[in-house]
Amino acid sequence: PADPLFPQEHGLDFQRLLDASAYKERYREDMIRWGEEKRRADPGFFCRKAVEGAAQAVWVVSDARRLSDVEWFREVYGEAVQTLRVVATEETRKRRNWVFVPGVDDAESECGLDQGVAFDWVITNDGDERSLEEQLEPLLQSLRGRL
Repeated sequence: PADPLFPQEHGLDFQRLLDASAYKERYREDMIRWGEEKRRADPGFFCRKAVEGAAQAVWVVSDARRLSDVEWFREVYGEAVQTLRVVATEETRKRRNWVFVPGVDDAESECGLDQGVAFDWVITNDGDERSLEEQLEPLLQSLRGRL
């Protein structure tokens, strides 16, 4: 969840929903459904929650789930937005204990940005620390230049 509202409304442990545990998997489909209902009622709901009380010279949007989220940030913050996508191979994800769940992992909340979005930055995180640092350095330099 983007914020603790879902666990609060449903009497769940917010911290346990942040990891890759069986606890999270038990509620993931319900969280997705709940999130979809919130977005249908108000497409900017989660974006506004994410930025509540914050003012930044640069916004790095790295965990958007839908095109509408990316569009909201670009519309509200314009040139201050940098979109970042972190990818890993399916093999790497499986090593990290990810298991594909039909109806969940192929839902818009999980793959809605797989096509049709031009990200400013794409970082591959397959566990190679040196490669990750080499990819992050230009991003960090660019962000420092915007401050």
